[in-house]
Amino acid sequence: MTLTLVWRSLRHLTRSFDNLLMTVFLPLMILLLFVYVFGGAINTGTAYINYVVPGIVLLCAGYGASQTAVSVTNDMVRGIIDRFRSLPIAGSAVLTGHVAASVARILVSTAIVVGVALGIGFRPSATAAEWFGVLGMLVLFVLAMSWLSVVFGLIARTVEGAGGFSFFVLFLPYVSSAFVPTHTMPAALQFAARNQPMTPIIETTRGLLLGTPIGNSGWLAVAWCVGILVVSYALARYLFERRSSH
Repeated sequence: MTLTLVWRSLRHLTRSFDNLLMTVFLPLMILLLFVYVFGGAINTGTAYINYVVPGIVLLCAGYGASQTAVSVTNDMVRGIIDRFRSLPIAGSAVLTGHVAASVARILVSTAIVVGVALGIGFRPSATAAEWFGVLGMLVLFVLAMSWLSVVFGLIARTVEGAGGFSFFVLFLPYVSSAFVPTHTMPAALQFAARNQPMTPIIETTRGLLLGTPIGNSGWLAVAWCVGILVVSYALARYLFERRSSH
């Protein structure tokens, strides 16, 4: 039954052209903007495209995952959940379907972004094992952000309200090492950038792709993702049962 609900969520995506547009074309627009417009003015000590692609990949993955909030709220306000509760299926399967569809959608859009990046000059030095590490990091991050988005989707009372979470997720990587090294920022921003989850996740992904030192970023990235995932999953289950029982 969960697979059926995953397929349902994927079919809804294909019927929504604006969602497809944002999922695929927004990442490409950001990539081309930073590489060709801003890249020449930013010194990172290496080819800027190699520096920025990991950050853009994770920015777009997080933004894509945040769209789950809109899908969940849409189901809640339209009464779809009440229909599902009349069927012999676990209520949480509806949420799991949204999350699984989110992961599948983002993996496809990420593959497109990486393919275009390779075409315009991105040159990673990762081994096969390191590519698997990048994939694992990406999936863990998307799972964490998708379940967090489910929480916001259950809290929001309108689809528009749920959409506001997307802007927060889109902004967060800008105050990290995604686009510029953190040491170039003012002191207050440096502290914020170094102590938020996106920076270690980006540094881990960048290190795996480019063969640069990861340091403590690896375990910090996993700890952030697992912590967000566990807390968000538990909170989502609680909020779903509370809202759907009224």
